[in-house]
Amino acid sequence: MVELPEGKMKSREGTVVDADDLMEQMKTDAREVSAQLGKLDGLSEEETEAIAETVGMGALKYFLLKVDPRKNMVFNPKESIDFNGNTGPFIQYTYARIRSVLRRAAEAGFGSTGFDSAVPNEKESDLIQHLADFPSVVAEAGRTFSPALIANYTYDLVKEYNQFYHDCPILREEDSAVRSLRLAISEATAHTVRTAMGLLGINVPERM
Repeated sequence: MVELPEGKMKSREGTVVDADDLMEQMKTDAREVSAQLGKLDGLSEEETEAIAETVGMGALKYFLLKVDPRKNMVFNPKESIDFNGNTGPFIQYTYARIRSVLRRAAEAGFGSTGFDSAVPNEKESDLIQHLADFPSVVAEAGRTFSPALIANYTYDLVKEYNQFYHDCPILREEDSAVRSLRLAISEATAHTVRTAMGLLGINVPERM
């Protein structure tokens, strides 16, 4: 059962929310919040509309799917569109950040091969192990009919990647083997996030 912050939806009291109206409102909210945070700067009107659609629908779907289907939940539109915390937009923004890193690496001529001599540090090892857990999470989600397992795995993954991104220089790393390793980890993370969100029916933007 899905409730609103003000309580249960009741048709007799006129508190039922129409799905089409909710989706349109989510797109509008996504556009406004994205603009306020400067995430639409430099984008064309067509690109802006595409981002609003992707973020709005991603926020709605993710907020509903991150809760175990056997539990009641409260859907808060304002909370779902936040770019921080366990939300669709936070995951989408992290994906776009990784894609930006990979584009800049390609422009600089940096590749993600030739890292055989690099020894992963603790943060890199933890992130690699987290990536390796993905197939078993998907299998468990299928066995238990719970997409929430995939949603929350993805949130934990992007949290861990953001910490890695903060603590481990990628493009500024002077050791080419270490830099290649970090680019390979970034590529694997982006691929896993895109796949996981795709399983939830959620698109991720290349730029944001």
